Amino acid sequence: MTTEILALTDALGNLVRFVLLPGQRFDTVGVPPLIEGVSFDTLIADKAFDSNAIIAELDKRGAKAVISQHPRRARPLEIDKEIYKWRHLIENFFCKLKEFKRIAMRADKTDQSFEAMINLAAAVINSR
Repeated sequence: MTTEILALTDALGNLVRFVLLPGQRFDTVGVPPLIEGVSFDTLIADKAFDSNAIIAELDKRGAKAVISQHPRRARPLEIDKEIYKWRHLIENFFCKLKEFKRIAMRADKTDQSFEAMINLAAAVINSR
């Protein structure tokens, strides 16, 4: 069984919210529940999140989209390369999260217990 974790972190790299998806699903499916009810000025993401629907939602919210462009995009959008460098914060969070063997190996049988372990690991990471 594979599971994808979509996470939203704050400007310090601390977990704000996450969503679990089956491993075979597109990442863009999990974005609306991930950002629902959360206010932010900028969303920094990689090319897996390059979707017209996501960009339109961010424009509607007045948030800036700093998303690496997929090479198939007909008209590439301008992104702020200096802000995009801060994407390492989410990558660092996932590296710290995978230090917990139980999460890295997806040892929990149910999504509910896996979510609980992610929350517990995030609390330990934040307390360091």
